[in-house]
This record gives sequence, structure tokens and C-alpha cells, in this order.
Amino acid sequence: MRTQARPHGQIRQSQIVTTFGPGAMVDLPDHAVIIGGLEHWRGAGHQVHEERLENKIQTLLNIPAIKLFAPPIDSGDASAPRTGVTAWQFPEWFIAQGDEIRRDGFRSRPMVHRQALRSGKYLGNDRKTYRVIPIRFVQACSNGHIGDINWHDFTHEAKGDCRRQLWMDEIGTSGDLGDISIRCECGQKRSLVHTQRTAERPTPLGFCRGQRPWLGPASQEKCGGDDGPNLANRLLIRSASNSYFPQLLSVISIPDQDERVRKAVAPIWEDFLLYVENAADLLRERKKAKVAAALEGLSEEAVLKEIKRHKGGVYEPSKSIKQVELETLLSAEQEIGSDVPEGDFYARRVSLDERRKGPMAKVERVVLVHRMREVVAQVGFTRFEAAITDIDGELDLGVRRAELATDISWLPAVENRGEGVFIVLKQDAIAKWRKLAPVQKRETQLNQGFTAWQRKNPLSQAVFLGATYVLLHSLAHLLITAVSLECGYAASSIRERIYVSDAGSGILLYTGSPDAEGTLGGLAAVGRRIEEHLRTALELGRLCSNDPVCAQHGPDNRQEERFLHGAACHGCLLIAETSCERRNEYLDRALVVPTVEGLGAEFFREETA
Repeated sequence: MRTQARPHGQIRQSQIVTTFGPGAMVDLPDHAVIIGGLEHWRGAGHQVHEERLENKIQTLLNIPAIKLFAPPIDSGDASAPRTGVTAWQFPEWFIAQGDEIRRDGFRSRPMVHRQALRSGKYLGNDRKTYRVIPIRFVQACSNGHIGDINWHDFTHEAKGDCRRQLWMDEIGTSGDLGDISIRCECGQKRSLVHTQRTAERPTPLGFCRGQRPWLGPASQEKCGGDDGPNLANRLLIRSASNSYFPQLLSVISIPDQDERVRKAVAPIWEDFLLYVENAADLLRERKKAKVAAALEGLSEEAVLKEIKRHKGGVYEPSKSIKQVELETLLSAEQEIGSDVPEGDFYARRVSLDERRKGPMAKVERVVLVHRMREVVAQVGFTRFEAAITDIDGELDLGVRRAELATDISWLPAVENRGEGVFIVLKQDAIAKWRKLAPVQKRETQLNQGFTAWQRKNPLSQAVFLGATYVLLHSLAHLLITAVSLECGYAASSIRERIYVSDAGSGILLYTGSPDAEGTLGGLAAVGRRIEEHLRTALELGRLCSNDPVCAQHGPDNRQEERFLHGAACHGCLLIAETSCERRNEYLDRALVVPTVEGLGAEFFREETA
């Protein structure tokens, strides 16, 4: 009977897409590995269909076609074809355990390359074998390339060709780079402090050679592309949070009005609409039964626009990801989608009292999203600095991402199904608030903090998002904390989606899971008592446990280096990063409610008195 080899480790499907995709370093029970590229995966899960996301990715990567598949799963059937995600052993340098020297408060352990191991173990001078653990230091560049440090060259400062035994000497237990040195048996010794870049040592680890071990141990490319120079290597700790940032693109499978028009016009195009030139022609054709049935409920303007597109006339560029979602959520008079178990989206608008007072006086509409589907795909990754989506949900085209495969024909994706609540603030109230002198002064301060952040991150393509976004983002964090106490979901499982445009500005709080159909109903029910939850959220923001220090924080304060924060800290606005679309940046509760600093820039004023 044929038996299938047991995998070295297992990772959930959703983690492969959002955390441990190609190029990520993972510690398995007995190995340290780097997840292989897509061409090294065996099999694939079910195909994920989402036309809007596929079109965006094709434009982003400039490729003619793309398919989305869930990561492969282990079937558990020994007779089935083998599936799974290939991972390469990385790094290739190890530290021997047990064969160590301890004296004068430090310990010294031998370093050994993979090629010198015997059956995966180190053969010591006493002829005994010792287990090894992967070294925790590697080198990488901001283009995503990664490789082992040339420890012999580092120790000898690239002088000579000595290849004698290396030892890692550690003083104490802090793990600080100043307490760790690499020593050669020839007597040469060098501290890991010298791996840090300084004005005198701009390239302590040399220049990147474009190593891409996730695409195969020998895979390399020119680091700077065809024209640019190679970047300097930087020290990277394998388990550090900046070692891997997946670039994700997500859309909500929401009914698109334009898609509805396209599907209505297509079947009647050649027989009835081919020669329509103006509104009068369209009105004449709509009197015909077949045309009337196909175009029922569609406006004259929308149909003429689609006719113009069919004829190849000048057409406006495709809408951004968030624009489509916002337009649909704002267009609903009562219901959006179909209330069926297998449906992807269903929402209902809440009827609000015309004479509402307090914080609700500045709320335009509330929509309960009873059922929704989110599709998340990984298109690449970065190291050292995350490259996240812009304010419209689009990925930055100016960022150089590391590729998931040598030749991309498909990408890993995951479906999340859940529920949510959508809250829109009144545009006229936001416009009036933006004109206030204290608000403009606070926005200038926040912009100064962003400028200071840019000086420390000169390669970043980020732009300042403005006071309106910071207001909505901060309010979303307060609401997540407030509603999690009653909705039945943990705060870390509730996520946000912020919409800012001339058409409307709002917040979608939602939750979803890749392995659950349907919802608990708690988050959608929040919308029925939104006034109560909104008051609770505003009250939470008035006073922080770290006040007055938190409220008095200056965004451009060079000592604190929290340049993208106003009055925001772990005691008030910061939440789980899995919930936040901006990694807990662009936050300031002083734009939402009055604080002890009394800046006068708050959006909710009398309502919180």
C-alpha cells in the first residue's frame, strides 16, 4: 500500500495568502524554511471567481489574463495525487547546540554551513554529534531579495580568504547586537554592531546580488532592475515583523450598477441598440417589449453611456475598487442584492428619524450588511517597509514588489464571508467642519508629522491622506472598540474599510471568515442601535488613560517618533493591526471629540458635551 510522506508542517489556507506567502520565512518544528514560489506548489485549491478583482490585477501587473485559486490543501488521502506548498531550507548557516564554551559571563558556540552537516547534525571536535538551530541573522534589501550573510567576509572585513571555523560569542541574555560577536579560529573577531549602516559604513554587508531563494536556491536577478544600481544589503532578523509584508488587494463582491447595465445591454445590442444615437432614439426603442423588459429599472443616462462604450467612443477610466463599493452602498433606497443563502451580498438601509439630534444629526445613512463576500488576493510582497493600498483601495504602481513566481499565470486568493454595518457622515457637515480654523491648523500639524516621517522614509511613495480620512479612521477605531463589547465578535476580528470621496464619506465595519458560511448576525444588528454605540464610542475618545501626555503629543515630535499619530496611543485608538487598513497610522481623536488639550478641532462638538 502506498503511503504519503507526512508534511513537515501545516499552515491554514488564509495564512498562506495574508501572512506566509511565497518569500516568507517560517519556523517549522524541525526546520527553518522560506515558502517557495507559485511554480513550486503542487496542485491548487478551488478557483475563486471575482471579475472586478481579476481586472484590477491584470491592469496592475500588465498581463493579459489572470486566475485566482485558493492555496492547495492536504487531502489526507494516501492514494490521491500529492498536493502542498513547497518550502526551501533557509538560512543555510546554523549554530551548534551543546558543543559550547562558557567562561567569564559569555558563551561561545560553533557556526556551521549546511554543507558541513552530517545527517543534519554537527560533528564536534570530540567526535560527538550535536543538533543545530538556524542562525537568526540574514541579509536582505528593500526589493525583497534575501540571502545568507557571508560570515567569513564579514568577520575578516573582506580581507584575505581565511575559511577556518567560526564561533558566535554572546555576552548575557539580552540578544543586543552589541553583545554578539563572530569570532574566527584565526583570532579575528567582529561585533554584529558593525552590520548596522552608518555615515562611515553605508554598506557594511555589501551590495545585494538579487538572490531569490523562494523561486529556487539558485534564482537571482539584477537587484536594481535593468537600469538602477544594486541596493545595499541590510541586516534582517528572521522573526522580525519587518521581514515580510504581503501586498494584498481585496474587493467586496458587491452588485455593480455598471455591470448590471452591461449585462442588460449586451443581449439586445445588435438587434435594437446598434443604431441608437441619442435619447430620442433610445426612447423609441424602449417602447418595444423585449427592450423594455431588458432595460427595466435602468436610467436613460446609464444606458446611453453603455451604448457609447459599445461603439468605441471616449469612455471614462474604470472606477477604483472603493468607488464601486461606495456608489452601490450610497445608491440603495431600501435593499441591495438578494436575501438568499447562496448570495454574495445583501444589505438593507435603516430608516433614520428626520428630527434626530446629538451625534446622529451628522449621520447621513446607516446600512445593515447582512451578507457579504470579500475576496483577498496576494500580488507580491516587500521587506522592511509595507506598501499598502491607497485611499481608493488601489495598490501603488510605483512600488517595486518582489514577484511570487517567475512567470505569473495565477495568484493565491481566499474568500471571506461575513456581515457588517455601513455608516455615512453628512457631506455638508464635513465641509463646514473642514472650514474651521482649528481644524485647518490641526491638519497642518498632522501634515508636518507626515513630512517628518517622509524624511525618515525617503523611498516611500505614500501621500498625506487629509483630515477627513483621519477623522473617519479614528472614529472607526472607536466604534470597533465600542461595538465589540456587545456584537458577539472579538475586537480583533472586526475590520474596517474607510471611504472618502466627493460622493460621500463613510465607514464599513465588517467581519468575515474563510471557513464559515453565513454570519452570527451580531455586527449587522449593531446598526439598529447605532446611536447608542456611537455615543459610547465618542465617550471612549474623550479621555485616554495616558492623558494629558497622549492629548498633547505633537505629530512632528522627533523624540517620540510617532509622526503619523496625533492624539492616539495604545490606551485609546490603537487596535489589532489585523483590523486596521492602515497599520494603526493616520489617527487622531482630537478630530473626533474634545480632548483635555482643548484644540477645538473636533467634528462632534455639542453632541458630546
